[in-house]
Amino acid sequence: MKNFNIKAVLFLNYFVFAILLNSVGTVILQMQQNFGISKSSASVLEGFKDLPIAICSFILASFLPKIGIKRSMLIALLLVSCMCFVMPFANAFWFFKLLFTIVGVSFALIKISVFTSIGLVTDSDKEHSSFMGYLEGFFMIGVLMGNVLFSLFIDDHNPRSTHWLNVYWVLGGLSALSFLFLFFTRLNENEAKSEKTDLLGDLKNSVSLFSYKKVLFFLLCAFLFVLVEQSFQTWTPTFYKEILKVPTSMSIQAGAVLAGAFALGRFLSGFFSKKFSWIYVVSFCVVGFAISILLVLPLTHNISIDAGTTWLNAPLVVYLFPLMGGLLAPIYPSINSVILASIPKYLHSAMSGLIVVFSAIGGTIGSIITGFVFQEFSGQQAFYLSLIPLSLLIVSAVIMNKLKINPKK
Repeated sequence: MKNFNIKAVLFLNYFVFAILLNSVGTVILQMQQNFGISKSSASVLEGFKDLPIAICSFILASFLPKIGIKRSMLIALLLVSCMCFVMPFANAFWFFKLLFTIVGVSFALIKISVFTSIGLVTDSDKEHSSFMGYLEGFFMIGVLMGNVLFSLFIDDHNPRSTHWLNVYWVLGGLSALSFLFLFFTRLNENEAKSEKTDLLGDLKNSVSLFSYKKVLFFLLCAFLFVLVEQSFQTWTPTFYKEILKVPTSMSIQAGAVLAGAFALGRFLSGFFSKKFSWIYVVSFCVVGFAISILLVLPLTHNISIDAGTTWLNAPLVVYLFPLMGGLLAPIYPSINSVILASIPKYLHSAMSGLIVVFSAIGGTIGSIITGFVFQEFSGQQAFYLSLIPLSLLIVSAVIMNKLKINPKK
C-alpha cells in the first residue's frame, strides 16, 4: 500500500488523542465524586480543552507547514507524554485543568498536521474522502478503547477512590510509543508549502478563505455538528449514572458503546462516500438521529434499574441510547472531506485550522449548555435541545452543497 508507514502513524496519533480528548466525560464524572465539584463547575473542563485548541489553531494554522508537519506532531506527543506521567500524582481540580489545556494545545498541532497530511498521502477526491472516513472511524475506536480502559481502573465500591489516576501511566506510555514511531517515519511535506509566500502571505491566504460562501456555511456546519456531538459524548457517563442509575464503571462503559457506534458509523461513511453524494449521506444521518432522539429519550423517563444491573440484564434503552451515535458519526468526516477537496493543497493547513477552531468552539458551547440544562432541569431536556442545532445543520449543509469554490478567485 502506498504511503503505508505514514498512514499507520497518522492512525496511531489520532488514536492516542482520541483517548485523551474524550476522557473529559469520565473525568467530569470523577471530579463530581472525588472532589465534590458541581456539574456546572466540572463542565468548564471542556473549555480548558477546546479553547486552547481554538486559539492555537487560529495562530498556527496558516504557517504550520513552514514549522514542519512532522515536527509539530512530535512536539504535541512529547507534551502530552510528560503531562500524563504527572497525572497519577494529581490531588486537586487544577491538575485536570492543566491536563486538558496541554491536551488541547497538542491536539491543535496534531489535527492540523493530520488533516494537512491526508492531502499529501492520497491521490484523488474519493480516496481523500474515504481515508478521512476511516481515520475518523479509528478516532472513535480510540474513544471506545479509552472508555473501556478508564472503566477498568474505576472502583465502584469506593466513589472517592483515586486509583483510576493510574490509567495515565498507560496513556503516557502509549503517547511515548507514538512519538517514537513518528520520529522514525518519513513524510514528504513539500506540497503542503507555498514557496511563493512569506508569513504575511500565508496569513492572507488564511483570511481569503472567509471570502468563499461555501467555506462560511461549512464552518457553520462544523460548529453545529460538534456542538451536538460533544454534548452527547461528554455527558453520556453522567446521564447513565444519574438518570439511569447504573454503576459508575457501567456509565463509563456506556461512553465506550457510544464511541463504538460512532466508529462503525464513520467506517461506513468511508464506504458510502464512494457510492453516494455526501449531501445524501449527511441528510439521512441528521434526520435519522433527530428521529431516534424523539423515540429513545422518552424511554428513559421513570425507569427503574437495580444496583446489580449489568450489560447482560439491562433494559433495552440502556443499549439504544448510545447506539444513536452511529447515525451522527458520518456527518463530520463527510463535510470535512468535501471542503478540503475543494481547495488547493497549500491551503489545507489554513482550512484545517479553521475546522479545529470552529469545532472547538462548538464543543465548548455544547458541553456548557448541556451541563447547565442538565443541572437546572433534567438530562432528557438537555439532549432534546440538540434538535435545534440539528435543524440548522441540515439547512446549512443543503446551502453548502449548492455553492462552488473557484480557487483562482
